[in-house]
Amino acid sequence: MQLASAVDPQLADLSNKLIYSAMVVYTLAMFAHMIEWTFGSKGAVAVRSKEQAVSLGETVATAGKKAKKVTVTVAGAGGGTTTLTRTAVAGEGATVVTSGRGADEEDGPGAAGTSERADLAGRIAVSLTVLAALLHAGGIVTRGLSVSRWPWGNMYEFSCAFAFAMTAAYLVLLATRKNVRWLGLPVVLAGLLTLGIATTVLYTDSEQLVPALHSPWLAIHVSTAIFCGGAFYAAFIATLLYLGKDSFDKRMAAGLTTGPLGTSASIWRRLPAASTFDKLSYRINALVFPLWTFTIIAGAIWAEAAWGKYWEWDPKETWSFITWVAYACYLHARATAGWKGRKAAYLALAAFACWLFNYYGVNIFVTGKHSYAGI
Repeated sequence: MQLASAVDPQLADLSNKLIYSAMVVYTLAMFAHMIEWTFGSKGAVAVRSKEQAVSLGETVATAGKKAKKVTVTVAGAGGGTTTLTRTAVAGEGATVVTSGRGADEEDGPGAAGTSERADLAGRIAVSLTVLAALLHAGGIVTRGLSVSRWPWGNMYEFSCAFAFAMTAAYLVLLATRKNVRWLGLPVVLAGLLTLGIATTVLYTDSEQLVPALHSPWLAIHVSTAIFCGGAFYAAFIATLLYLGKDSFDKRMAAGLTTGPLGTSASIWRRLPAASTFDKLSYRINALVFPLWTFTIIAGAIWAEAAWGKYWEWDPKETWSFITWVAYACYLHARATAGWKGRKAAYLALAAFACWLFNYYGVNIFVTGKHSYAGI
């Protein structure tokens, strides 16, 4: 986009209307996701041996060592029982699976065994999320066109782009991975929260940039920061869900019937295994970390062009580096020290807290050369 001095008020107004329209559709998508979670799969547990099945209170019967069928009777949530038969290799090492799913298949909203009503709600939720994302993208584009520049020159615009990056990351995962519809509810909820803060607290009228931002590096540096933020947030969600699911598993092993924070056990049963969240969080953070490194390098190059120095320990530069170190420690601990599970999850949460403060805290509460919040 080429820089211009004029502001098109009609396009700016259209941008606002598209953003508000997107928020309405996101809200409808959130309710549809909630319906799916309420009536979704019961989340039966997959086990790998008859001994494990018996320890979980399941009755397993086989026709002998040469049998090729394994029958599993599982107590239902309402007191009834369900008998399922699955072809398996006979013997003590046979794989026993409830709800007709293999141990390598994912559970949760959108998984096999979900009721028709829940599946319909999930499909509607995805369709509404796509529509909202299109409206959202239209609001971002028209905001940029209203001033003929890239639409992330202040905190309001960055927040709108950040919320879109979260949604886009979810839709890409949904298109490339099987059964990740369970991620839709937290992503849509977070997107709504981000847009709500942007439109009420951070909003500024469409206007031209300060001279220091008149650079092609705006498109490169800020866009990669937005993408990294969306991906880091997806990993953050996976980390929180891992901690919740892991706590639920421990409570169930102790004979307790409620999940973390007192929530119903049936909600946590609908989610994938805790290890799934742990692996997903690690993979996302490991994938995005090199791009975050590039973001910092690109910012340093831009700083040299704008201010004559690559690095001056400005608050934004300092916290960007602190965030980089935090994620580097997390990845290093996982790769070399073999940290997995809760210890690694706490490191990931600390790293995301650094990113979050770098995003909101530095821009709003700390004065520096990067004070372009516009509020």
